[in-house]
Amino acid sequence: MSVRIGKIFVIVALIATTGAHWAALQTVAWTTMLADNLCTHTFNEAVAHTFDGQHPCCLCKAIAAGKKSEKKSEAASPMQKFEFPPLKGNLVLVAPSNLPLVPPANYFAESFPQKPPTPPPRGFFV
Repeated sequence: MSVRIGKIFVIVALIATTGAHWAALQTVAWTTMLADNLCTHTFNEAVAHTFDGQHPCCLCKAIAAGKKSEKKSEAASPMQKFEFPPLKGNLVLVAPSNLPLVPPANYFAESFPQKPPTPPPRGFFV
């Protein structure tokens, strides 16, 4: 159960960071506007009124204001750059003196202590 909650939390966080919540709200607003416009106009006029941008509903205005305030808060906090002071001299990496060196493994057939059985085993159906 806790894994499912974790996955839901990750999905909600991804939606919030990518701005997909604005797209979902805008889709709801357009659907509502189209349904309202279909009551008073023909289909072509309703689609034109819904998507022309000249007749926004209150939800469209709220979404636009939310997007604008979100962009302002991002611009107000500039990203910090990490600056490292320059080194005084050259950087030298030294290996520890007690580092054991392991010889490379020998995977050739002669290196194995056991020889294969002679004659080779036969299959079950042979």
